[in-house]
Amino acid sequence: MKIGRWEGTERVAEGFIHDGRAIEFLDGWSVADALGAGLSDLRARFDAATAAGAGVPLAEVRLLAPLRPASVRDFVTFEEHVEGITAGVQGTSDVPAEWYQAPTFYFTNPHTILGDGEMLSPPVSERLDFELEVAVVVGGQAGGASNLTPEAAAGLIFGYTILNDWSARDVQAREMKVHLGPAKGKDFGTSLGPWIVTADEVAGYLDAEGFLELRAEAFVNGELIGTDLLSNMGWTFPELVAYASRNSVVTPGDVLGSGTVGNGGCLGELWGRNGGLTPPPLREGDEVRIVVEGLGRIVNRVGPAVSAPPVAAARPGDRRRARGGLQRRA
Repeated sequence: MKIGRWEGTERVAEGFIHDGRAIEFLDGWSVADALGAGLSDLRARFDAATAAGAGVPLAEVRLLAPLRPASVRDFVTFEEHVEGITAGVQGTSDVPAEWYQAPTFYFTNPHTILGDGEMLSPPVSERLDFELEVAVVVGGQAGGASNLTPEAAAGLIFGYTILNDWSARDVQAREMKVHLGPAKGKDFGTSLGPWIVTADEVAGYLDAEGFLELRAEAFVNGELIGTDLLSNMGWTFPELVAYASRNSVVTPGDVLGSGTVGNGGCLGELWGRNGGLTPPPLREGDEVRIVVEGLGRIVNRVGPAVSAPPVAAARPGDRRRARGGLQRRA
């Protein structure tokens, strides 16, 4: 089953994507309702909605991002990607020992989500990049879950969608030198879509270790830039969900990205391997197309860079000393 959101001639609707048609949920249901109810209830609703023969052709609607995420965590689980990025930053492709110890992630902005076909409005950047990823969407009961085992976490995986974690590498590089982030280097846009494919629909792609053997590809202006198998991840998706819940909470509507695949899953990896900006950074007008076996494809075009107000530099430390350190004014 596939579920999503779309805009027709009059309003935004939510429901099933099936056989080239967009079919609304019955009884005013939403994607959020579906995530909370789980797959067993969704199957009955799918049968009822499709039996009615309703819906409109996909050609007559504009697909939107398939959900409004409760949160977005993005991991870094592909060793080959880490090798390439590390080479660009440190001049060596050695993967940090800490990467092997646990699946690291960061939080990004759930309010700057783009859908298929939407234009990216990037910040001013000389090193704009895409990232080819797949994300898991969490379902289950409201209130969330904590300290899950991977086995328990697998039961909360509602489905999967394509993710493109847009990145301004020059901004990101400055932030990471402060040992915090990434933040403004990434929070301006994340693409999701074109729909959520339920976990049962891709179960046949799972290998013996629980990895999804899906082929993922990225194209810039029609040219293939990178391709990899999702099964080359260092951890399975249930392990990622379990780790995210560790001394914390995962809840329906959470989105967890796989991290960028290897073998050219982003330009930054290739810059590290090639020793320069080849292929070139993204520019206004460039089209990025991401295709993942079993999940579909998303296409976005880069729009004009958006200039933001200037940022004030930090006040110098001697200002504090000149004011008497911690002493209060009498």
